[in-house]
Order: sequence, then structure tokens, then C-alpha cells
Amino acid sequence: MTHNVINTLLLIVIASCTMCQQSPSTFQIDTDFPGGNVSVVNINGDSVQLEQDLRDTEGKWFYWSFRVKGAAGRTLNFEFTNGSVISSRGPAVSNDGGLTWKWLGDIGSSDTRFHYTFGPQEDEVYFGMGMNYTEKDLQRFLNQYKNNPNLKIEALCSSGKGRNVELLRIVNNKRTPDFKIFLSARHHCGEMMASYALEGIMETVLSDTEEGRWLRNHGDFFIVPFVDKDGVEDGDQGKNRRPHDHNRDYKLQIYREIQAIAKKVPEWLDGKPLFFLDLHCPWLRGGSDGNNPEKGTNEYLYFVGLNPENDSGKLAENLYQFGSILESTKKGRIPYRVSFNIPYGTSWNTAANVKTPDLQKSSAWGSTLPNVIFSSTVEIPFANASGVVVDACSARELGHDLAKAIREYLEIFN
Repeated sequence: MTHNVINTLLLIVIASCTMCQQSPSTFQIDTDFPGGNVSVVNINGDSVQLEQDLRDTEGKWFYWSFRVKGAAGRTLNFEFTNGSVISSRGPAVSNDGGLTWKWLGDIGSSDTRFHYTFGPQEDEVYFGMGMNYTEKDLQRFLNQYKNNPNLKIEALCSSGKGRNVELLRIVNNKRTPDFKIFLSARHHCGEMMASYALEGIMETVLSDTEEGRWLRNHGDFFIVPFVDKDGVEDGDQGKNRRPHDHNRDYKLQIYREIQAIAKKVPEWLDGKPLFFLDLHCPWLRGGSDGNNPEKGTNEYLYFVGLNPENDSGKLAENLYQFGSILESTKKGRIPYRVSFNIPYGTSWNTAANVKTPDLQKSSAWGSTLPNVIFSSTVEIPFANASGVVVDACSARELGHDLAKAIREYLEIFN
């Protein structure tokens, strides 16, 4: 049996046996779905104690997602017993099988506990620290473009567990592209809000608009939507995976996905200027930044500056230029200013905070590629960005803004 199936059976037994002693009705808690992750610590009546399943994670992280069945008409109290694991807007909730999600609370929600009153018809409700996004969600998105001649759905490689790792190519085959654009998400598999922003970028590139046509005519897109595919589907933490996670693997290359990226991307470049962007999410909740008190280090949108040792010469200047374009052209709700960025040597982005100097991250690797004109990581908050709600809709809006900024930035070099 798989890890999730075994865990599911145990959760059902715990919930049913405990409840049958205290209530005429029972409910079930399980993780038997893509992205599922939780461990039940104790159930006492309507109170449930839980922990995130850390599996092969070094230290603590905060990803979790579970499903409750058979609790219609009841109010259950959920408490997490292993650290801060709930966003400032509460948990994400879905009552349509994970198709759509909403935040249960608002800014100021508890970081360890919540309660939920199940409607009389709510026999199955999903909960998560974020708005789950797995292969089925990607396939739903791609189905909208199944007849689009500019989109090619290929395979990057087979994952360690034999899953197909998608490679998406967007290019106008009738033209020779001027630029190569590399986009990736889910190096850390639990950072799902990056996937919604990536959808927004692809929506713009594939659209029948001036922006879309320009990007297709001038750009050749190499997109890896799930770098850690097994982690996405299994519901792993991803971040700080032992011996190291996918985003720290560009020197040792122990993961198949990184091996494939490192082999195929240089072959694909063909001497063209490269725009390299890796989409991430930061820590779950905010914190103060002594260098800029107006921003919380995890609840605002920012780009991460490269170590000058990894900077080919002008990438720090180019990041500022791109950020200025995004700031001036942005129309979506998520706020952004260039001053939000974290240049190398500020806040947490310092040599002293690098625990594994012998490893290499994605954007640092991207900065070493030939003809690179941009290489960075963007951090997209999970739930709250400078007081604005981050959800599937606003994250896609951000993707639209990023696509437009990419177009204007590349025009400088055209």
C-alpha cells in the first residue's frame, strides 16, 4: 500500500472508533487524494488534534491538506500541535472536491487552530494550508488550449516514482524566436500559489491579444510547471527535503527533473538571449524586515537578488529595470514596488544565512547560462500580500502582469 492509503485507513479507524464512543454519528479524516498530508494526533468528541506530516523534511515546515467526510451539520474544532501552520487568513477550504478554494478567515486568524461548521449537505470538505494545485488542476487548465497550435505538451522526464514530468512549450513555429524564456514552479512542491501565477502568465502568452501575439512571435517558452512532481502529488513538504531539496540541486543533480533541466535547457538556448524566472512562495506568515519596516518579509511580493559572485555582470541592474517595469505597468490587485525586492546582502539574503554553500539554487544556475539577460526568483505570498487577498484569481492577475512586464522588458533588447 502507498503511504497515503495506509495513513488514510488509520485516520478513518481513529475517527470512527473515537466518535462511536461519544456520538451516534461518525466522521472520517483522510489524505487519500493528490496533495494530501496530515497526521491525526487525537480525536475527542468534536475536537481534533493534528500535525503536518514532515516525512523526510529537515526541521519543521508547514504544508498540510486533508479531507473530512460525514460531518454534515456538525461543528468541529481543529488544532495543530506542531508549530505555526495556518495562514493569517485561516485555512483554505473547498466544498466542491478541490475544484475551487476560499480562505476561511481574514487577517489575524490563529496560526494553530480553527473551527468549521459543516452545512447540512456538506458531506465532503477539503482543508489545506493553501489552495491545492496538482496535476488534475494543470490538466484542467491545459484542456482549454488543446486545439491551440502554439502550445506543445511534452515530457521533461519521468520522475523518481515513474510519473510524467510535464514540459510545456509555447512558440510560433512560423517564426524564428528572438528570445528564450524559461519559467518554472514547484521546486518546493508545497508552494502552490506559484502555480496559479504561472497559469496567468500562460493565459496571456496564449491569448489572442497584442501581448500574446508579441510574446509568441518573439519568444520561445520552456515551462516546467511541477519541478518536484512526486512531491506535488504525494503532498510532501518539499522545502528542506533530506539530503537537500530540488531547488538546491543544481550542482549535485541527484533528482531526475534537475538532471533533465540541466541537460535540455542549454541545448534549447541556441545562442538566443535568455530570460529565466523561477516562481516560489515564502514562509507562510509575515515578519518584520529591519531594512524596510513597511514590508513584512513573507506577506508581500518580491524578487530575490543574486549573490554578486553568481552575477554575470548586469543581472542586478536588470532585475531593478524589470521591477521598475512591473511596478509601472501592473494592473492586478497584488501590490508591488521595486523597493520590496531583497537584494543580496540584505534581510535574510546574506552569505551568513546560506546553510549549504556547496549547493546551487535554480536562479543562480540560470545566471551562469550563455546570453542570460535576466535570472531571478519571485516570491508570491500564500494568502496575504500587503493587506490584499492572495487567491487563485489575484495570483492569475499577477501572472498577467508578469507576462506584460516580460514583453516590455524584452522589447528593450529587441
